[in-house]
Amino acid sequence: MSRIGKKPVAIPSGVTATIEEGTLNVKGPKGTLSMGLSELVEYKLENDEISVTPANDTRQARNHWGMQRTLVSNLVEGVTEGFTKVLEINGVGYRAQAQGKKLKLQLGFSHDVDLDVPEGIEVKTPDQTTVEISGSDKQAVGQFAANVRKWRKPEPYKGKGIKYRGEYIFRKEGKKK
Repeated sequence: MSRIGKKPVAIPSGVTATIEEGTLNVKGPKGTLSMGLSELVEYKLENDEISVTPANDTRQARNHWGMQRTLVSNLVEGVTEGFTKVLEINGVGYRAQAQGKKLKLQLGFSHDVDLDVPEGIEVKTPDQTTVEISGSDKQAVGQFAANVRKWRKPEPYKGKGIKYRGEYIFRKEGKKK
């Protein structure tokens, strides 16, 4: 039994959810999100809750059960609160600047890195070494944060690079003389 899958997803006021033609559509104050439904899982919309149960007793259906419930929960949370990833930039001369629908990074290369911000994602730079990426789609926010981070992953000797807030960088000792 999936502990996560057993819990129904509550739909807060101001959010509407509909199940039609194999998709779940959730509409809220931060926009509209939709998700394709798995045939291995049954979805029921009743009493301002979405409940997820396995369609049959196969191992594959039970495997999908908890994940599908989490995906439904992420849709509801995305249209009500949204998701945010915060990146921190460490290094001399490393800085970031949000310019409309572009993110400009100076990361020690001979050129600046200009990244186009995808639709539905908002990027803010409260200071030159912090980048806040937010949006209603958890997967899109995480993917764009990973794309920004890949330009300069943190290195283990001085800790220079782009890291997630709260991420621990394993540090190594330098060369002995």
